[in-house]
Amino acid sequence: MAQAAAGDTVHIHYTGRLDNGTIFDASEGRAPLAFELGAGHVIPGFDRAVLGMVVGEEKEVRIEVAEAYGAKRDDLLFRIPLAQLPEGLEAPIGAQLQMSGQQGGQFPVQVVASDDEAITVDANHPLAGEALTFALKLVAIGGGAVQ
Repeated sequence: MAQAAAGDTVHIHYTGRLDNGTIFDASEGRAPLAFELGAGHVIPGFDRAVLGMVVGEEKEVRIEVAEAYGAKRDDLLFRIPLAQLPEGLEAPIGAQLQMSGQQGGQFPVQVVASDDEAITVDANHPLAGEALTFALKLVAIGGGAVQ
């Protein structure tokens, strides 16, 4: 039976959990996740976990912070004076906003603090700083859409 190799398109059903048991994402009820193995489309630890699997194989893998979304970075916390915000913008703690980068691209941030002068937003990935555990099942290698 063929093993999943770099360059293959793989189709994976998965459930992702945090260390406290919270499920943060799952493919249940959807088509499996399809991606090119080794092309950098998923986090490095997920890529490595699928490498060598055979169709029908199931396994559970824990991906440490460095192989997932990395550590939380303080340099991705930004304090923005209220006077620089668009007029009428509601930005309560927990709100998701879009910011423009220096090259013009958009990226998501979350409001994590506010006071009378400014808001503080966090541009870290929501799963930064977390080790992730995935239950994986390889359902196909190659081909088109798979259920």
